[in-house]
Amino acid sequence: MLPLKDNIPTDRFPLLTIVLIAANVAMYFLFQRGGLTQVDELNVVLYGAIPYELTHPGEHCVVSGEALRCGPGGDAQPHTFLTVLTSMFMHGGLLHLAGNMLFLWIFGNNVEDSMGRVRFLAFYLLGGVAAVAGQVAVGADAPVPLVGASGAVAGVIGGYILLFPRARVLTIIFIVFFFTMIELPALVVLGLWVAQQVLFGALELTTPAGGAGGGVAYFAHIGGFVFGLLTIKLFASASRRKDAPPRYAVH
Repeated sequence: MLPLKDNIPTDRFPLLTIVLIAANVAMYFLFQRGGLTQVDELNVVLYGAIPYELTHPGEHCVVSGEALRCGPGGDAQPHTFLTVLTSMFMHGGLLHLAGNMLFLWIFGNNVEDSMGRVRFLAFYLLGGVAAVAGQVAVGADAPVPLVGASGAVAGVIGGYILLFPRARVLTIIFIVFFFTMIELPALVVLGLWVAQQVLFGALELTTPAGGAGGGVAYFAHIGGFVFGLLTIKLFASASRRKDAPPRYAVH
């Protein structure tokens, strides 16, 4: 299932949403020197948010063979708390980047429109911080770099669900080798995404690593989403919230 567009119009040009997308793309291709599936792994270690470093102030993780060795030292590395910011503009591959930017474009423009650019920037960044906190909470000693805008985008999704509960999303549904386009309620599209994060997050807790392994940081997504739900009304202007317009026809 792949969302393409929603039916909520915006009053203002989504400048900040476009700037955030451009920043993520620039970081991936210019800073990470990313390709289809590969990125500069040293940059990921240096500028990704590593739970172990965040919970052990003054200690750092460095590449040792095919793993990371964590402990005192590493003074030449970036400040640990700076990595919380840089990590949310980095990605593990081109598909990872593309998926996050698609969701940011579809849902971020409306959330930006509801609160203005300055508040939206604060909301987005704080959602990314909450996402890192969510993953650290279940894997405080994990020597695994966290990268991706997914947590910040999850915060946007949480806010969108409360702001536009009647919105509808034009979505591609894949059925084996075929696909079709259908208009679905945003609550269904995003609700399925949230349910997936909760289910896989719960399964992750049952593994021996207990959230400390590599792969998808589901609790970062959950942390960002919960932040969006809890804080959206503090950031969004009630006068700019709007119901969905009449449904558009698709064929």
